[in-house]
Amino acid sequence: MPVPCLILMCTALAADTSPAPEPQRADTYTNPIIHKIGPADPHVIQHDGTYYLYPTDDGLGYDVYTSTDLVHWECHGKCYEDARHGVWAPDVFLNTRGDGRFYLYYTVGPLHHKQVGVAVSESPLGPFEDKGVLVDKAIDAHLFQDTDDSLYLYYVSVDGPNRIYVQPMADLLTTRGEPKLVIRAEEPWECAHGEVAEGPFMILREGTYYLMYSGSGADGPDYAIGYATAQSPIGPFTKYPGNPIAKRGAGVLGPGHHSVVEGPKGDLWMVYHQKLNDRINFERFLAIDPLWFDKDGVMHARTTRGTAQPAP
Repeated sequence: MPVPCLILMCTALAADTSPAPEPQRADTYTNPIIHKIGPADPHVIQHDGTYYLYPTDDGLGYDVYTSTDLVHWECHGKCYEDARHGVWAPDVFLNTRGDGRFYLYYTVGPLHHKQVGVAVSESPLGPFEDKGVLVDKAIDAHLFQDTDDSLYLYYVSVDGPNRIYVQPMADLLTTRGEPKLVIRAEEPWECAHGEVAEGPFMILREGTYYLMYSGSGADGPDYAIGYATAQSPIGPFTKYPGNPIAKRGAGVLGPGHHSVVEGPKGDLWMVYHQKLNDRINFERFLAIDPLWFDKDGVMHARTTRGTAQPAP
C-alpha cells in the first residue's frame, strides 16, 4: 500500500545514515537495488531491451528508472506529475496489440478520497497525459490483457477494508459493466496489521490465472505477498493454502506490493519493496528476487537483503 503524500515526502527525503554500498558487480545483485529510502510499490515493464521501473515516491508524480539488467538503474526524473498530489502505486501497460502507446494507471488524491485514473504517452519516459478518472475510492490499479484481447482492471476499494475488485474494460480508457469482488482479507497473515488485501498483479500460466496480492498493513514488518488461482480472470479465486509466499524473515521485513517481469535470461523476477526497519512507518526501499513455479504449478519466491545474489 502507498502512503499519504505528507508522510511520503518526509520519508523519501529523510537522510539514510547507512554506509554507501559498493557498486553492484556485473554477475551479482544486492538488495536494495537503488540506494534510496522512500520508493515503493514498483511496477516494471520491458520495451526494446530496456526495463522501465515506476515507483511510488514523493506523492507529486512518478519518477521513471531504466536498466538493461534489472540491477543497475538510472533515474530520468518525472514522467507524470499531478496537481492533486497523493500520487501512488503506478501501473504501466504497453499496448502491443493496438496503438503501441503506453497507458499509466495511477492512484491520486487525498487520503480519504483516492481515485484511480489513466494517462497516456507515446514514450515509456513520458510525459503522460491524463485521460481521466476510472474508479472512485480506489487505489493500486493493475491492467491485465487476456489472450483473447479482453481487458481487466484490478484495483483495491478503500471504501471500508481494503479489498480487490476486477473491472472489465471496454477499451484501455473505458470501463464496461460492473466490478466484481475477487479477494478480501480473511486469513491471519492478511490481517496482522489491519484487514488488508491490495497490490494486485496477474500472471497467466498454462491456462491458470494467478492473482498475486499483498496483505497486512504496508507500514508494518508483517506485510507479505500471497496469491490465489482461478480458471477465469474474474474468478472465482482460490487462495493458495501455503500463503504468504514472501514474508518477513532472515533480515527481510515487510516484503510487498510487487510486479513480475521476465529477466534477461528468461527467468521471472519479482520487483517489490521491503521495509528498512521493524517499526510502524513507511521507510521502504526497492528490491528484486527470483520467482518461479514448480512442476505442480505452485508459485515460489525468495526474498533477500544485503547479501550478494546471482544476477538475473
